[in-house]
Amino acid sequence: MAYQLQEINRRVRTDAEAFLAECDENYAQRVSLAADRILANLERSPIVLLSGPSGSGKTTTAMKIAEELQRRGVGSRAVAMDNYFTTVDPKTAPRTPEGAIDYESPRCLDMDLLSEHFSALSRGEEIVVPRFEFARQMRNDSLGVPLKLEKNEIAIFEGIHALNDEIAGRHPEAAKLYISARSNVNEGSALRFKGTWMRLTRRAVRDYNFRGTEVARTLGMWANVRRGEKLYISPFKGKADIVFDSSLPYEVSVMRHYAVPILQSVPEDGERHDEMLELVRAFEYFEAIDPSLVAPNSLLREFIGGGCYKYH
Repeated sequence: MAYQLQEINRRVRTDAEAFLAECDENYAQRVSLAADRILANLERSPIVLLSGPSGSGKTTTAMKIAEELQRRGVGSRAVAMDNYFTTVDPKTAPRTPEGAIDYESPRCLDMDLLSEHFSALSRGEEIVVPRFEFARQMRNDSLGVPLKLEKNEIAIFEGIHALNDEIAGRHPEAAKLYISARSNVNEGSALRFKGTWMRLTRRAVRDYNFRGTEVARTLGMWANVRRGEKLYISPFKGKADIVFDSSLPYEVSVMRHYAVPILQSVPEDGERHDEMLELVRAFEYFEAIDPSLVAPNSLLREFIGGGCYKYH
């Protein structure tokens, strides 16, 4: 699927607020359909596995699905699988071809603990969801949070490796979702903005504003992130019961406010500088949208801040 640049710009000029509301409603309908599939599977399993590559909006989508299920009278909890990362031992850690620690590898996750927890929750037993401290790059089980599912309650586990055979393969009864910002923006037949650029922009803006990561570092890591997606994430998306697109037609028009200034600050000798310049030029095709028009519950708020959801 591709959006058309002319239509985006026309809607922005005509009535930006109505355009944003329509796009958000379309996304809400996708969330509702996902809730339908999850409820249909509840008798088989209370576990939902939600996967997708970096920048796809997994965290917000998991919370939105939980909200939708609660509106239907089904208690739900969203659990970030990032908390199941293991404390990295440099001696045994997986490595990239360049020799750096490969944080994209599923071997960084405690697969056995995840499997134990899925089984325990399915039996109605209490677990303690661990807490991974990213600042210290270590798991701290003493900060764990108890979780127990009552009858007809659901736990949504979201993470990049949720559909990996080592997780989903051990629990084929779980409901499985795959989410990604997949749509390009074209002008006629000419490509103006890649779907992968949407995810890169989301990650760069979020990490710069909320994780203290310079955009040059994000750009430098992106090649390995994409390598990890092709090796560890995309091969399993066919296992999903439902696949949907998390891109929003209005997001590039909003993101240009945040992305262009930080991209332009990248040193000329920085890694992937040419791609950065191409990306900056691509934003210029889009009419701008004032970020204040973005709803507090928009998925885009996960990346620009100011939303109604709490992110860890």
